[in-house]
Amino acid sequence: MNDISTYVKNNKDIFLEELFNLLRIPSISALSEHKKDMIKCAEYWKELLLKAGTDKAEIYYTDGNPIVYAEKIINVKLPTILVYAHYDVMPIDPLELWNTNPFEPVIIDDKIYARGANDDKGQSFIHLKAFEFLVKTNQLPCNVKFMIEGEEEIGSTSLTKWCKQYKDMLNADIILVSDTSMIDKEIPSITTGLRGLAYWEVEVTGPNKDLHSGIFGGAVANPINMLAKIISNLIDEKGKITIPGFYDDVIIVSDEERQLMSKAPFNEENYKKAIGVKALFGEEGYTTYERTGIRPSLDVCGIWGGYTKEGTKTILPSKAYAKISVRLVPEQNHENILKLFKDYLENNTPPYVSVNVTPLHGGKSYACPINIPAYKAAEKAYYEVYGKQPIPVRSGGSIPIIANFEEILNLKSILMGFGLESDFIHSPNENFDLDQFFKGIETIINFYFYFAEINN
Repeated sequence: MNDISTYVKNNKDIFLEELFNLLRIPSISALSEHKKDMIKCAEYWKELLLKAGTDKAEIYYTDGNPIVYAEKIINVKLPTILVYAHYDVMPIDPLELWNTNPFEPVIIDDKIYARGANDDKGQSFIHLKAFEFLVKTNQLPCNVKFMIEGEEEIGSTSLTKWCKQYKDMLNADIILVSDTSMIDKEIPSITTGLRGLAYWEVEVTGPNKDLHSGIFGGAVANPINMLAKIISNLIDEKGKITIPGFYDDVIIVSDEERQLMSKAPFNEENYKKAIGVKALFGEEGYTTYERTGIRPSLDVCGIWGGYTKEGTKTILPSKAYAKISVRLVPEQNHENILKLFKDYLENNTPPYVSVNVTPLHGGKSYACPINIPAYKAAEKAYYEVYGKQPIPVRSGGSIPIIANFEEILNLKSILMGFGLESDFIHSPNENFDLDQFFKGIETIINFYFYFAEINN
């Protein structure tokens, strides 16, 4: 194999400038005012893929955001890798907590700081450059297809429909994804499980208009107070979700598997220090690692209502709102959970107020066997670069489309992430370690060779 390190060294500045141009596009899928940015980002991806060496690259326009598809078929008899990535990013709020402009990438202490630096523009760029190296050096050992979407952060609705429509075009042997993380820079890991997701917006209404809190306070129920009470009742003092039937389908992981999971290194003090908390809280009877990997969870993602601007305004608000999500484990059906939650709130809201629960989106959990050829190839690829056998881990995060791929395309996905816990994805000051970026390129290149070797 031609020397990847020399190729990277000679082209490093070009790599980073291309990535920075991608990061400068504010492709926030959750905000409608960024619709033009979504199109701009898709067009730039098409340009990058053609430049990297694909035979063709096309933009497919949907009812939502565009999907970019590209391919290079060198021999139909060879195995095919289908690379999945997303170009949409999370909103940047609260902006005042960013130390730099989130859409003007900078390198500080060998880390790229920008929204999307890790999730998923930085990690998807790893695949682009690994592919480019193999094409430019005439070493590509298999066929490659790319599908890059712009709705992962809002549920991938358009991609699900698109995959059904273009199932034959997407035929492959494995789907390769880098949208997850590693345990540590020195401890490689492969994500073998993802939690599912269900998400709602809750609206609580009291009086038909905002009222004077002096004249009406104490006589009329305050929707914000009621919403806070409803939320507080969703989790008990032992960290367990109180919705009847919520745990009915949760698989109880065996003691043997929990023992294997316990081998993953975890320093609780460092964990607390990194996120700035004095103590941890979660479901009783489980470790922190288990709580985020094999158990479901519920979180309020946002809450608002009443007067929140500068100064005071003494009102009893008419409405209060919250966005609430749950993370689900294998066998929990997100559609069933969406209904259980809605029924529970509607049946347990005090009569002083009314509640409206709107499901926003959801997705299934996913599990990848560790005995399939792609996993074995990934193990070898990480070992080649990091010098250590990667540890299989179950992620607390969700990528709902991954389970849809298995259902629609009948394909497993191998999740080769290079992010770190310190990258602050979805948060202010998102970043991506440069060393991880370049090691990621080398690891993915090795995966191509090992996967082609195993499948020939």
